[in-house]
Amino acid sequence: MSGEVSIAFAPALPWWTIAVLGAAGAALLAATFAARAPGRWWRMLAIAALLAALANPIALVEERRPLPDIGVLVVDDSRSQDIGERRARTEEALARLRARAEGLAELELRVVRAGAGGGIDADGTRLVGALERALSDVPRARLGGVVMLTDGQVHDAPEAARIAKEAWPAPVHVLLTGERGERDRRLVVEQAPTYAIVGKPQAMTLRIDDGPGAPQGTARVELRRDGGETRVLTLRTGVAQEVEFVLERAGTSLFEVAVEAGPRELTMENNRAVVAVSGVRDRLRVLLVTGEPHAGERTWRALLKSDPAVDLVHFTILRPPEAQDFTPVNELSLIAFPIRELFEVKLDEFDLIVFDRYRRRDVLAQVYLDNIVRWVRKGGALLLAVGPNQGPNNSLFNSPVGQIMPAIPSGRVLEQGYRPAPTDAGRRHPVTAELPGLGAEGSEPGWGRWYSTVEADQRRGQNLLVAAQGRPLLLLDRVGAGRVAQLQSDHIWLWARGHDGGGPHAELLRRIAHWLMKEPELEENDLRVAVKGGRIEVTRRSLEPDAAAVEMTSPSGEKRRIELREAGAGRATASVEVSEAGLYRFADGARTALGAVGALNPVELGDVRATEDRLRPLAAASGGQVIWLADGIPDLRRTRPGRETGSAAGGGRSWIGLQANGDHVVAGVTQTPLLPPLALFVLGLGALVAAWRREGR
Repeated sequence: MSGEVSIAFAPALPWWTIAVLGAAGAALLAATFAARAPGRWWRMLAIAALLAALANPIALVEERRPLPDIGVLVVDDSRSQDIGERRARTEEALARLRARAEGLAELELRVVRAGAGGGIDADGTRLVGALERALSDVPRARLGGVVMLTDGQVHDAPEAARIAKEAWPAPVHVLLTGERGERDRRLVVEQAPTYAIVGKPQAMTLRIDDGPGAPQGTARVELRRDGGETRVLTLRTGVAQEVEFVLERAGTSLFEVAVEAGPRELTMENNRAVVAVSGVRDRLRVLLVTGEPHAGERTWRALLKSDPAVDLVHFTILRPPEAQDFTPVNELSLIAFPIRELFEVKLDEFDLIVFDRYRRRDVLAQVYLDNIVRWVRKGGALLLAVGPNQGPNNSLFNSPVGQIMPAIPSGRVLEQGYRPAPTDAGRRHPVTAELPGLGAEGSEPGWGRWYSTVEADQRRGQNLLVAAQGRPLLLLDRVGAGRVAQLQSDHIWLWARGHDGGGPHAELLRRIAHWLMKEPELEENDLRVAVKGGRIEVTRRSLEPDAAAVEMTSPSGEKRRIELREAGAGRATASVEVSEAGLYRFADGARTALGAVGALNPVELGDVRATEDRLRPLAAASGGQVIWLADGIPDLRRTRPGRETGSAAGGGRSWIGLQANGDHVVAGVTQTPLLPPLALFVLGLGALVAAWRREGR
């Protein structure tokens, strides 16, 4: 506690009254002095005493309590601080500075830890933002200074224009924890598409950066999609290069890119990157071949034409080749079936071929059917909707297409009413699981009845629906890289007409087509993950109950066993809470799924080399210092405002200064009259008496 004395006045009359009286007294004195009256000096003393008594001067004694200055110590806790000796240097400097601050008078040191890495919302090291929040309740008159313990990789450092505009009231010192001249190899994804058309070549642009001045060479790069097979590339360092890829399915694909270690490495975490690309289909090209006109033909056509993403080519065979017609060709109104163009020249342009109630009548030669089989094995999709008029001799099974059909038709037609019912596999397969109206297990579906089924014997694939007498109705199978679906009835049009309550014809056909097109959400044996905020939802689909756990590998390499729980409809699920940003890998021994949490390529790990470039403008503008802790921990001192605040040069020991502002609060004020009014009145009266006596002689 200290006292500060000042002079103040407590006038007995308003100041303007005192001023008028003073002016009148001054005029009287002027006349007296002009006449050289003998008592003029006594008159001046009397007037001065009276004016002083009216002004009432007092002495104010303020009782001041000094306020300690506040110093802020910002500690960088980001992931790049774990490299080398940075973390150890940070903690050592923190302990030394805190101990030194305790020995300095009137200084309060606040420690702010910021930039902690691994959070799902991490967007780089943001020390300046943390500093500004810490200073929100600190009066600028009490700020002694700021000390930052960091490697210099700060991603919210203010630009030079902002620093010049905002005057910093105290010095900002930067203590760098890394080494001078560090080198590190990093992989930079300069450009990558967010969306790509399935089946079309795309490219991402990569650059391998070994740092400024590094010699150019080559490096081995590994590229892996969705945890699958690894593709090995050799790329030049220091230059941007395009890497081509082709998406094979719709949905999001995650590409892992990794480059081998460089000649000098600080960390391998920035030697890899993850690229997410969403695959979309340009347009689905479908070839629908109807063997003969029938009631269900319109159902197929209406369904496919209603989808704007489908380009439909539809041919109905109205007249078989063996039919005799002597009408001149130039008078025929029918369009000739372009067999060679469709099944040889442009076959690869189609995504799906549908044979609706088609039977062999020498329309398609065997060479074209061979083309279809090869096309399916290479990745094509074939749907066979069998009609009741197919005998053992005219069925497509008695052609090369029979090699890829999952069931053998007997040619016998069962004319019996039934409601299509799911098999055990059908209740778990995503094509038929949870169809509208399916009902609970053990109950009959609430669908309308069908009345015709072509009897067939299953030989491979999965049978999802059964018809009358438990005969196979809907079979799905994989053939090489392609897929085949076989529907043993053409009565699905009854659902479209609402007969007997109708049924989910559009949804069922849509799912069949999407399964044939390898849509990820319809894979029956699959492991998938979905990121929802700070949680990862794990789902495994399988045709058989599977209680096996999955192994989760976090971005930092930590492994954890995750137990799944049966959720019905062929699904087993689990929900995992996560807090670390990066790529999570889930594996069950047969399948692998990836989930990206937060930033795919964290800004924090983009460049981990210690640098003074980002914070030097701020330190220079505020009068602070930039010091490398590899040269030693600087001393901490108090300095006056406007004086030198540190030194990092020369052979002497470096030091940094925090301002001593001397701010205070007034605890109380004592008032003491300097001239008691009674004494001044007596003095004035005495002076007037003395003047009277002097003038009376």
